[in-house]
Parts: sequence; C-alpha cells; structure tokens
Amino acid sequence: MKRYKIGIVGAGFGIRVHLPALRNHPRFEVVALASPSSAPQVARAENIAHAFPSCAEMLAGVDLDAVTVASPPFSHRDDVLAALAQRKHVMCEKPFALRVADAGSMRDAERSAETACGVAHEFRFVPESQALKELVVNGHLDPLRNIEINLLRASLRRQDRRSRGWWFERERGGGLTGAVMSHLIDHANWLAGRPPLRVLGFERTANTERHDEGGSFRSDVADGAFALFEYSDGLAARVSADATAAVESYTCAVHGEQRTAVASGPWIADVTLYTVDANETSELRCKPSPYARYAQIEPNVPPMMELYDEFVKKIERQPNTLPSFEDALHTQEALAAIGYSTGSG
Repeated sequence: MKRYKIGIVGAGFGIRVHLPALRNHPRFEVVALASPSSAPQVARAENIAHAFPSCAEMLAGVDLDAVTVASPPFSHRDDVLAALAQRKHVMCEKPFALRVADAGSMRDAERSAETACGVAHEFRFVPESQALKELVVNGHLDPLRNIEINLLRASLRRQDRRSRGWWFERERGGGLTGAVMSHLIDHANWLAGRPPLRVLGFERTANTERHDEGGSFRSDVADGAFALFEYSDGLAARVSADATAAVESYTCAVHGEQRTAVASGPWIADVTLYTVDANETSELRCKPSPYARYAQIEPNVPPMMELYDEFVKKIERQPNTLPSFEDALHTQEALAAIGYSTGSG
C-alpha cells in the first residue's frame, strides 16, 4: 500500500491540525515543511526531515507526491499554482482565495494539471454532519425549503486580546468571513447539493479598536458576516457567523415542509442531531468517527483525517466526496457577494 510523501506549507494551523492528522494517517508521510519565518525551528521540534522558506523552494528541494497549503490566505494562489505547475496533488486550506478571479485560476490550473485537489472543509466529516447529509440525500426531509446555519462565538468581543497580525488586515484575507463563514457557506451549498442562484448579505465590523500586549491597534476586518441564499426548486438558506456574542453556539438545521433535522451544540464539531416533525422530536445517535481517539490531540483532527481519506481516494481515482476546487469557487463567489474580496476580481 503506497504511502504518499507530502509537504506542508504553513507552520500555524498546518502544524497544529494537518500535521497530526497526516502523521496518524496510514497513507501519508510528512517529509517537508515550508514557512518564511519558522520552518527550521518548527521542523526540528516536530522531527520533519526538510525545511524551506517557501513552497516553491520546497518543491524544488525535495521529491513530493502532494502538498498541503495551509499558509495564510494571501499566499494560497501562488502556493497552489506552484504545486500544480509541478503536477502535485494539492490540499488547500480555506478561505480558498482572496478574489474570485484567483479561485478561478486555481480551478483552471487543477484541470490542466489533472492531479487530485481538494479544499479543507473538514467539518463536512463530523459524524452528525454526515448523518444530516444522508437524511437530505435519501429524501427524508423532502421537499426542502430552508437551510439555517448560525454560529455564535465570543472570540472577537471588545475585551478579547487576540494578537495583531495579518488576521486583522482585510487586504491580506483576515477576519471572520474567510476564517469561519467560508466553512458555513460550503456547508450550506453541500447540504443543498448545488450552488446558489443568488446571494445577498454583508459583513460587519463592530469592534474596530483592538488591544493586545503591544497596546492598541485598529482592525478593518469583519467580526460578523450575514447572508441569504436562493437555490433552485424553492430552497433558501440563512447563514450567519458572529464572533461578538456572549455565548458559544452552533445550529445547523434543514427544514422541509413536513420534517426538520437540526444539529446543535457549542461548536461545529460538538453537536447533537435531532429530527422534528408534528408528532415528536427524536435524538439520532451517530456512529463516531473511526479516528475519534485522535480528538485528544486537537478536536479538528478526526474530521481532518476523514478528509484525507477522501483525498487518497481522489488521488487513486476512486469515487470520493472530497470538497473540490469547483466547490471552493462557488464559495468564493458567495464570499465576494457579501464583501469578502480585495482588489479587482
């Protein structure tokens, strides 16, 4: 059974989540890390054989089958295009790009390279999300009329002291819209089974004055994002994310004319699934992830490992459910419609 040699671009989320997911996956071997500021130190600490300051230098310096692009969003386009120019398989973090035109260029490059590519929307693989999708696919909620996704967090309240950096800079892809709303939009489109016909919405910045250990600074990124979607066949969706709340809460509901299914809890990966009709409310017990034991490393690791299962299937040209670059382009179009875009395109 072949093990694929893979390099990671990005020493933040790439090391915190992708590295343990790949290290504990039977089909991957992490052999290289690229990061402009910390690759040598992190590679030594994590026992990664090779370290490089950039994705391009990593591609030139070590033989790889695949690349995980977990760099900040302003680097995604160049890193993905560099990997595809070398005909590598690519997993890219979200948000996919800063602009629709960049997302389109990466989708087109994938088609030319004819390699396996996917986007790290790992929350599709939370057991309750999989069960909810199964209810939709099997027609148990038909006819579908409304998808409702709402996330409340406390991470960007005025008193929160998250450190300054690119995450607080709109031109570099920072803010809640790219970090979280991209997941929620992907989830809505995935549950709907098709891209929207129309998107309306907006971003909001409630707290422009921020504070960290270095003092005060200004932020121009969104701490809330709100959208309405129109799909075909009478289906609509309401999707919102707000990081200025007093509570931590997530709700994902699919409403049909006769029945509703709702997953709710404190976080996307920590929910309980219910079905509701005119007569009763039932809790559905979902089979845990085969990688559930790795949640002790980091809660995102089990669904990320299932995402990499699908990546392997796509590499080996088997049927798969990997979130695609085409899916990511549709998400990017929706993000742009509510204001997440820089420059032209």
